[in-house]
Amino acid sequence: MRLTTLKTSMPTLSSIGAQRPAIVKHIGTSRRHSMKISAAAASDATEEVVIRRRPPHGIENQACGPVDFKVPMTDDNKPNNILEEIVWHKAVEIEQWRNRVGLPMLMGQAKIAPAARDFIGAIRSASQTTGKPGLIAEVKKASPSKGVIQPNFDPVKIAKAYEAGGAACLSVLTDKKFFQGGFENLQLIRAAGVHCPLLCKEFIVEAYQVYKARASGADAILLIAAVLPNSDMEYLIKVARAINLQCLIEVHTIKELDRILTLPTLEGCMLGINNRNLQNFEIDLANTEMIMSSAQGQKVKDGNILMAGESGIFTPADVARVQAAGCGAILVGESLVKQGDPEAGVKALLEL
Repeated sequence: MRLTTLKTSMPTLSSIGAQRPAIVKHIGTSRRHSMKISAAAASDATEEVVIRRRPPHGIENQACGPVDFKVPMTDDNKPNNILEEIVWHKAVEIEQWRNRVGLPMLMGQAKIAPAARDFIGAIRSASQTTGKPGLIAEVKKASPSKGVIQPNFDPVKIAKAYEAGGAACLSVLTDKKFFQGGFENLQLIRAAGVHCPLLCKEFIVEAYQVYKARASGADAILLIAAVLPNSDMEYLIKVARAINLQCLIEVHTIKELDRILTLPTLEGCMLGINNRNLQNFEIDLANTEMIMSSAQGQKVKDGNILMAGESGIFTPADVARVQAAGCGAILVGESLVKQGDPEAGVKALLEL
């Protein structure tokens, strides 16, 4: 496989605006979005995030005709954690997708996809009905930390079981290398007649992935604050809104939440707190309680912004704990998907 050489700098989307599709009222009308920012602004943007977008010194393997050779690299050119490794691989993956399906064609596919459904509205409605946080149940075969979670993985069967059990929405893993997922799972679940709105659980770094999510039948996308500075976040939200996708913006810390709350608008967005520490990858529900009890958490409550608790939710007591902290939604994967009867698992978790 011939790898595209990556630049040694770590540009944000704002500093490579010429590669972006234009945001227009009618998606069929396409032009390149061009925006320049100063080097100082680009530096500020990269300081906002803890996940580096690319290896700082370029890639190790270099193609040279029919053979590849390795360029010696220092330790700081290795990913600091699994999330960084996933993000670095996206540059290779997106280039492969783009070579197969160009952006104009993908935008056309997104335009004719089935109408997007109200992801946030479905969660609020379910919560009002049950008195519990609206459940986003995750369709996931594997994870980098646990390996294969569900060896008998059937995305449609699992999705239908979740829906029958009372899930408000579904989260569908689309990353292939690390989670053994795929965008085709979104298509299969949508084609099977599942009514729950679908979140595309992809590690988004470019607008191409947003259009790919909509073209595959997604109703919402995940945007991760640890990966995306506000300039990129604002742009990707605009792209999503232009094609009727809602956004779940994930934060890990009070600092990240504080930054996200400074965005010009959160229209069409909900927030989520991931309880996994990116430094040691330990999971602690106290993270949700700490963030929601902060001044920034109070702003979320006062603004009636829907917040989801993510990671570490296994029992009804865990559900009650994050709900008491102020979460109107929960995103649960491993504890449900590994069960032989996901429908019963959902009912037991929500005590329905």
